[in-house]
Amino acid sequence: MALFARLWRFLPSRWGAAPGPRLPTAAAGGRGAGGRRRLGGSEVMGSPGTFRRSLMFSALSYLGFETYQLLSPAAVVHASAKGLRGGDVLQQADYLYESGETEKLYQLLVQYKDSEDAELLWRLARASRDLAQLRAAAGAEKKALVYEALACAKRALESAPASFAAHKWYAICVSDVGDYEGIKAKIANAYVIKEHFEKAIELNPKDATSIHLMGIWCYTFAEMPWYQRQIANALFAAPPSSTYEEALGYFQRAEQVEPNFYSKNLLLLGKTYLKLQNKKLAAFWLLKAKDYPAHTEEDKQVQAEATQLLAGLATKD
Repeated sequence: MALFARLWRFLPSRWGAAPGPRLPTAAAGGRGAGGRRRLGGSEVMGSPGTFRRSLMFSALSYLGFETYQLLSPAAVVHASAKGLRGGDVLQQADYLYESGETEKLYQLLVQYKDSEDAELLWRLARASRDLAQLRAAAGAEKKALVYEALACAKRALESAPASFAAHKWYAICVSDVGDYEGIKAKIANAYVIKEHFEKAIELNPKDATSIHLMGIWCYTFAEMPWYQRQIANALFAAPPSSTYEEALGYFQRAEQVEPNFYSKNLLLLGKTYLKLQNKKLAAFWLLKAKDYPAHTEEDKQVQAEATQLLAGLATKD
């Protein structure tokens, strides 16, 4: 997952087809301003520790792990992309995405890889990325899919610079290629990722997932150990940096935009308050995370971590 692998594991994505990282519908950049999303695991998110192991500078890949729901093949609409009109293709693509039919979705959209339609291209970028994440072997095929996703996201952005979804997915895909590039490139990419998440938020201030991801970006760099900062300082005059206060602002804003939209946002609110030594508010948000309905494996992991942190607070008190 990359700087973004951990960032991507922080992302919510509830309904899919097979275990693997996915973004929520809103995170994915829905058809409308934000698109309601089902949360459940995600494109998201793992722990900040994993984020660092993936490489501290891969801010975006923390978009989360999620358990996909398997859909009966009989329930899937099988249609020939060539016989569909533009709007019908998007409708079919969104249906397959929500159903977790990653392979079918990719096969549908790859037929339009030469299109200039940004709506098709960012969806193809998402599908390529999801397909790469679903395949366990980190071989040449996975690498090709990761770079294909980036190329599609870039073309979507060039075609529609005012598309919040194109900015979001370009940032996510930039983070993913960090696994195949050097540490200096990863650090440099952190600036690019931040820039495009901020632009996505500017274009669609109601997209809770983009706001949440910016919070993860800030949290990740606020938490960076001193020795990693030394490395960054040796490579860049002004390496990426942030504070827990900044991270808290984004997590709070995401919650205001869409209350209880994602269990990990609740958890990170609690963890950030812990970092800021505010035990009362930390306990409040950790309790909400613990009580969040567990629809996915990731939700269960959030519940377990929140329970552990609450127990630690009780012990100290």
